[in-house]
Amino acid sequence: MAIKIEIIENNEVLKDGMSLLIKSMTNHSVVGTYISCEEAIRNLDRDDPEIILMGIDLPGMNGVEGIQKIKKKRAAIDIIVITDHEDCESVFEAFGAGASGYITRNSNHTSFLDAIEEVSSGGAPMSSNIARMVVESFQKNQNTPLTSRETQVLDLLSKGKSYSVIADDLFIHKETVKSHIKNIYFKLHVNSKADALEIARKYKFI
Repeated sequence: MAIKIEIIENNEVLKDGMSLLIKSMTNHSVVGTYISCEEAIRNLDRDDPEIILMGIDLPGMNGVEGIQKIKKKRAAIDIIVITDHEDCESVFEAFGAGASGYITRNSNHTSFLDAIEEVSSGGAPMSSNIARMVVESFQKNQNTPLTSRETQVLDLLSKGKSYSVIADDLFIHKETVKSHIKNIYFKLHVNSKADALEIARKYKFI
């Protein structure tokens, strides 16, 4: 069964190339091509795409904001981000906004087509470099100076929880939480929550 695909990309050569590739190499249909999210969103109901290939650095509304608006309007649409960026912030912003996959512009034709097939089967396509970053982001540093309880306290602190809430969550006294935080500051050589969280995130202690 043909999959309806929309392309949002301000690089005209890439946009037209992807459209030609999809039309010539698969039985899927390209229901619309746009250079901006605003234009694509205006025609979303008419085009009724199942998958969107989207750039991030777009004129006007950027790709991340575009993903959020499209997913809010049509949650079932799968969006594959196509970009030059492979930095952690861009990757996680896109996934956090609701992207289903992430592939770089320099990927070959086969990779683009494979990404479409993978996402249509419920997968989350991404380049090997991005996949490695995602995995590494979930791997905590095993050489942490913090105990497991101190790590729990700092993790809850990073989520904006108060000392009282942390105490309730961990079934300990508020004074014990304060004691743990004092030890965390000492071990990380800092004097504030902001500095402790910055160090902990930098070295992946949380």
